Amino acid sequence: MDYSRKDHELPLATAMWGWKYHHTGIPVKDPFPGEVHIPHLGIYVSGFKESPYGIEFMRFEPHCKVHELVQTVPHVAFVVDNLEEALPGKELLGEVNSPSPGLKVAMIVHNGAPVELMEFSK
Repeated sequence: MDYSRKDHELPLATAMWGWKYHHTGIPVKDPFPGEVHIPHLGIYVSGFKESPYGIEFMRFEPHCKVHELVQTVPHVAFVVDNLEEALPGKELLGEVNSPSPGLKVAMIVHNGAPVELMEFSK
C-alpha cells in the first residue's frame, strides 16, 4: 500500500486503523526511582504513571528474553482493539506475551524501529 501523508494528517495507524497512542518506551541502563520489576520478562519499568506524555523508561536484566532491538531502540506503543487482527502482515519480534493481567502485547518492527501493540481485556 502506498501511503503518503501531509504534515497535518495523522498516521495511518490512528487515522484509518483506529489504533490509539499509549506510550513511548525508552531503554535505559541505570535504575530509576520507583521502577517496577516484571520478573517473568526480566525488565524494570518506571515513569509511566507520572508522565503526562506517556513516557516509560525500561531497564533490562541480562537474562531478559525481550528482543535486542526493543532493548536498544525506543519504541512507540498503540492500543488495538484486537491484537490477532492487527498482526497479519507485520514482522513480529518475539512472541505475544502478557506483562500484566488483562493485557496482551506484541512487538513488531517497522523500518528497523520497534512498535508495541497492546490489547486490554474488555
